[in-house]
Amino acid sequence: MNNATIRTIFSAYNLMLAVFHLAFWKLFQWKQDLAALASLNHAVVQILNLCLTFVFLLLAYISSFHANELLHSKLSRSLLALIAIFWFLRTIEQIIFFGLRRKVAIAFLILFLIGTGLYSIPLTDQLLQR
Repeated sequence: MNNATIRTIFSAYNLMLAVFHLAFWKLFQWKQDLAALASLNHAVVQILNLCLTFVFLLLAYISSFHANELLHSKLSRSLLALIAIFWFLRTIEQIIFFGLRRKVAIAFLILFLIGTGLYSIPLTDQLLQR
């Protein structure tokens, strides 16, 4: 996988997820639905979502402006592996918490498997080149 591919695909994937997470308030009527929660839980849900959004923006930034380092450093192999594990765990959580009965749940399962694969590809490329 080359720098241009990393820059384009990884950045687009993460930017898309960041925008999606920022839309949660509107998409899921959070203003109304979260109001039913205790104030602590109301705050925690929103803070976690904003922090996760920041992580997606951070990954998009790294992919856009540090693609070469993301492919060719020792630290990057660990980072890529950990992100791939993150997406694999998110795939498992999708099944546990949402099941596979609805088409939208399956669509998200596929989206998270794509994340697992995207971040695994550079690792397998590096292993094959050895």
